[in-house]
Amino acid sequence: MSRVPLPCAKKSQIQMKNPPSEKKINAPEMAGDRFFDGIDVEFIIHELKDPISVIETALRMLLERREKYGPLTAKQEKTLVRALRSSKKARGLMADLLEVGRADAGCLQCCRFNALAAIDQALAEALETTEPHLWETLGTTGEKRLGAATLDDHGIAVVCSASASDLELLQDENKFRQIVGNLIKNALQYRRRRLDITLGCYDGRIVLEVADDGPGVEKENHELIFKCYTRVNACSLSSRSSHGLGLAGARVMARRLGGDITLKAGRSTGATFCLSLPMVLELPLAP
Repeated sequence: MSRVPLPCAKKSQIQMKNPPSEKKINAPEMAGDRFFDGIDVEFIIHELKDPISVIETALRMLLERREKYGPLTAKQEKTLVRALRSSKKARGLMADLLEVGRADAGCLQCCRFNALAAIDQALAEALETTEPHLWETLGTTGEKRLGAATLDDHGIAVVCSASASDLELLQDENKFRQIVGNLIKNALQYRRRRLDITLGCYDGRIVLEVADDGPGVEKENHELIFKCYTRVNACSLSSRSSHGLGLAGARVMARRLGGDITLKAGRSTGATFCLSLPMVLELPLAP
């Protein structure tokens, strides 16, 4: 049985009986039905923590147990170190998200800790993820305090007043470190050469200033810089932007801890972020 070829219709001759109707959806109509509105962010973060931990553990084993897995070339070692650093950065971002979410929900964990030691740890973690080349040059492990003289050679200074040198806080340590770390990372990102961290204690409150010599921020933009996903015009040719958490998340946590973060005015270049917190966290009374 032979097949009879069907005549090919021209494109112009083909007509759909019921063409699909197109409806343009305005933004207000979509506002109440956004995909991310129904997502449990905390659940997703917990789901992501395990695979990232597995990746990080595998990378560490390749780097630290060469007698079992074999030697590495210089290029292979460099690649693995970069991958490990990126996995740490991803883990840090997830920790930021969790702490901001918990702070926003009023979940606070109060404990006693040394303020300067917590700042040292936040600085070490910020250097490792933000300026890895400097971190490798310093040759620190993050477990010991960074040497003041060595840091000063790279334009970083940590200055503590006499009243705050052995200061202990009764605060949420994790959130305190996250706040300080975000301020330091921001300064490292925009500095030209200098990063100055100053810790003081006044009238039952600690005041931490993180200053850089990067592009300044016009006074009218001092509040805008704390908004998520914003970019503001700076006083110089460069600009400062807020990416996701960063300064916005730091301010949310600071305010939940009874304090605040402000941007000090008065300089045409550079920025000084000021964190003020009560030394003792006042937890709300249970109903």
